[in-house]
Amino acid sequence: MDTWQPEPGETLLTRAYATFATGEATRVRGMRWFRDTERRDIQSELSGWPEGPVYAAHSTGGTVARKVGKGGLIALGGAIMAVLSSAGGNVSGGSGPASGSDTPDDPADEVEDFPVMWAAPGSLARTLPWQLDPARSPEKHYRTHAIVTDRRLVVVGFPYSKKNDSLIDDEVLWEVSRSRISRVEPKPFKSSTDVKVVFDDDSWCRLHAITPGKFARYLRHPLALIPLDDLTPAQRTAVENFVAEAPASSDHGSPVVSRHPCGHFHVGFLRSYEVDSFFGLSENDMLMDADGAEVDPKDYHPDDF
Repeated sequence: MDTWQPEPGETLLTRAYATFATGEATRVRGMRWFRDTERRDIQSELSGWPEGPVYAAHSTGGTVARKVGKGGLIALGGAIMAVLSSAGGNVSGGSGPASGSDTPDDPADEVEDFPVMWAAPGSLARTLPWQLDPARSPEKHYRTHAIVTDRRLVVVGFPYSKKNDSLIDDEVLWEVSRSRISRVEPKPFKSSTDVKVVFDDDSWCRLHAITPGKFARYLRHPLALIPLDDLTPAQRTAVENFVAEAPASSDHGSPVVSRHPCGHFHVGFLRSYEVDSFFGLSENDMLMDADGAEVDPKDYHPDDF
């Protein structure tokens, strides 16, 4: 199907590399679990999922036992990061902001355990595709992207080859209406590249995203998109000047303006519709206030992300 495209009248907001997240605290480093609401491991119950590793958290001595397949057992010590990386696992969360918080929001889910799926029987999170799991679908062979529009969240995947990294042949793996998403929470612990997506049935998933702030921004509920004709003259001038400053080589679409809860306006446009196999779609963006003045980064409000 080549590169995924929105339907007529649907606004494409962002597209970025995304996978299930990976633990970074010492006890859960390099691991992830799929849990029900009783904290039982449910990956064997997930329909259509191939068999994958069953992890055991690090002991106080810093050793972890990793079961592979049906009973194989590999003891991993201090070299666990190198071993998982060479196997194609996304160990530390990949590229993203270099700074994060050393204080967990939820120690039970970030330090003692690391669920990336929290799902009661029959809940929406159980329908997520197995290709999001780096242990089952290593990024050196297959890539998954999350696409956000004004209507839905879509997960696509495509075979990856380093020799042909510009060849994108999307397969739609999963999608959900925005109405089924209750909230999205950036998770700043450690590398600050994770987001928690909570669905309307209280199931949730934790994803690693290359651009977690952008991912969360465009999935906020409700998303207040502002037509350009509804902007004040000063705001329209600011938007036009911002787009005009884009490189001449940019093949961008129309700018998308959204109003944030703090009162600022976010302006973004896709620099090109050419998809990068790792980063997805690149975007230029800015914040402006009600008068059309650009907001300095140091004055950003938490609700701007």
